[in-house]
Amino acid sequence: MWAIDIFPFFQWVEATSLSNVIRESTWAFAVIESVHLLALAVIGGSVLVVDLRLLGMGLTRHTAHEIWRDAYRFFVGSLIVMLATGVLLFFSEPTKCYYSTPFWVKMSSLALALLFTFTVRRQVLKNDHVSPATGMIVALLSLTFWFGVGAGGRWIGFSG
Repeated sequence: MWAIDIFPFFQWVEATSLSNVIRESTWAFAVIESVHLLALAVIGGSVLVVDLRLLGMGLTRHTAHEIWRDAYRFFVGSLIVMLATGVLLFFSEPTKCYYSTPFWVKMSSLALALLFTFTVRRQVLKNDHVSPATGMIVALLSLTFWFGVGAGGRWIGFSG
């Protein structure tokens, strides 16, 4: 079986000037984390409003497609901010991340959430009419993946 040793990359990141600046700053981590959490809240809201509509709850005067179309720019904009601040947070403690189970849970959940969001969910939501069964399955999977991202991130904060 092939294995790639990525620990040297994590060590290299920790030795960068950017990593040192964030780690040694009094306010950098707190500001970055705050912006990261605000972006996550906007992502959560934009995902939740669409997925609740797919589940038949709320905003029933509009199709899921209409809600998705309106929420999409908020989702993408906040995703860009969340990813950028996430990279900076990673730079603040990369070797801790390497050994952190919650970090890997969050990264795995994020990969699944992004893959699902930009493939299956997007394709389903491009249609004006989504069957209730399809909508329910897509919404439950989407909510599960994004919950994994948030829960993994929160778990990082509670792990040593």
